[in-house]
Order: sequence, then C-alpha cells, then structure tokens
Amino acid sequence: MKLGYQTNTWGGVVGHPAGVTCVKDNYYLAYGSTEEALKDIAEAGYDGFEIFDGNLMQYKDKKEEFLKLMNDHSLSLVGVYTGGNFIFPDILEEELIKIESVAQFASEVGAIHLVIGGGAVRANGILERDYTALGNALNKVVEIAEKYNLIASYHPHLGTNVQASEQLDKLMPLTKINLCPDTAHIEAGGGDPVAVIRKYVDRIKYVHFKDYANGEFLPLGEGHQKFDEMVKVLEEANYDGWITVELDSYPDPKQGAKISRSYLNQFDKVNQA
Repeated sequence: MKLGYQTNTWGGVVGHPAGVTCVKDNYYLAYGSTEEALKDIAEAGYDGFEIFDGNLMQYKDKKEEFLKLMNDHSLSLVGVYTGGNFIFPDILEEELIKIESVAQFASEVGAIHLVIGGGAVRANGILERDYTALGNALNKVVEIAEKYNLIASYHPHLGTNVQASEQLDKLMPLTKINLCPDTAHIEAGGGDPVAVIRKYVDRIKYVHFKDYANGEFLPLGEGHQKFDEMVKVLEEANYDGWITVELDSYPDPKQGAKISRSYLNQFDKVNQA
C-alpha cells in the first residue's frame, strides 16, 4: 500500500465563485498554495498527493511547471477530486464536459484516480429517482475516466444525497463505479467504516483515511476510527493500492500531515511503497 495526502488542508475546502453562474466552472478549490502543499507533503514522508479539480486546472496552461513541481518533490499525482449535482438533466451535459476536461488534463500529468463527489440534495428533500439519476451519471463518468486511463471512484460525502450507509447501499447496485470510502465521512453520516470497507472491498481501488471524533475531522490517531481493523480487511483482500490521508483543515497543515504519517508507521504493509 502506498501513501498520499490531499492538498486541500492548505487553504481549506471552498469552491470557484464562477460556478455560481457557470456550471462548467463549478470546481472544488482550496485557496492555499499548491507549491507549499507539495513541499510539505513530501517533507512529511508521503509518496503522492491528491488535488482538487480547481487547483489542478490552474495549471492547465502551465503543464511543464506542474510536472516540474511534482518531480522536484518526487511525488506522484495519485488522483484528482471533482464532482457534480448529477441529478438535474438540464445541467448534466455541462457537468460531464467539465469532468472530461479535468480527466483529460489529469491524465496528461500522470494521475491514476478520478474521485467523484455528489449528487445534489434538493431543497425539498431527496427523491428516490435521484439515486437512479446519480447512478446513470456516474456510469457516464466511468466511461470518461476509462477514455483517459483513469480509475473512477465514488466518494460518499456529508451534504450529498449519499452520506448515510443506507443511501450508499441504494446507489451501489445502480452503478458500475468503484467506491472510494472516506472513513470519517462514513462515520459522520452514521455508518461504520469498517463494515462499509468489508462489504464493498471488491469495488475498492482507492481509499481516503481521515480520523473523526465529537463532530470534528482529525489527524489519524487523534479520533476513534478503527484503522487497524480497516487495514486488516484491506490486507485480507490483497489491496495494494493507494491510501490518501485527507484533512479538510488544520491550524498547521504540515504538522497535521506529519501526525498522520507517524501514526501510519505502525502498519507494515501500509509502508511498503
């Protein structure tokens, strides 16, 4: 298993303001420095990183600069995180165009995974047909990912129509996309991350580790997540892919990354790059 870290801790989780009026510009974005993030991630002992679509696309016309930045810090681009509403037919085409532009550039700079968040929660509540619409849209995302030799995975997330385990169980039979479990979001949504990983381990090609306690996302080892049990389930399934540590915000991003990296030293197979 190989270890990566998300750059969103440097600047926090925000979004591109142009997305309010133009769906094609509706990117995730962290306002921190990508350059600083990669330097800190490498110095904290990780081999790769994941980045938001908006931060990646800032380098669309500076491809060589981005490649040099990765090379200077000996880091691999593990994946890019993107998403959409997915349940509204009138904007789906625009969302898929955006995702394809992200996938194309991500592939050009060596990404492995395309991580997808969504879909929307309606103002008047979730409709059962929203799961079918989301599943169909995610199947189209898989086709886009495959076109650019990326592995597409769905990431359950608080605030979407798939944040609880029972919602995930509704979605997964309706789509062929892989699952990227975010352990803290699963618990915050009322689920058991160990049980989810065990149930869907055959569809897991990529994993997000994040600790959680008392309604707060934390560095690994500072909450009560059962990472030892999760790693055991992955080991038993011969999982040898990437585990990316994610932490939406932390007062000292580099220190947060170092705390999690130190915690992971206890797992022998997690440290075999």
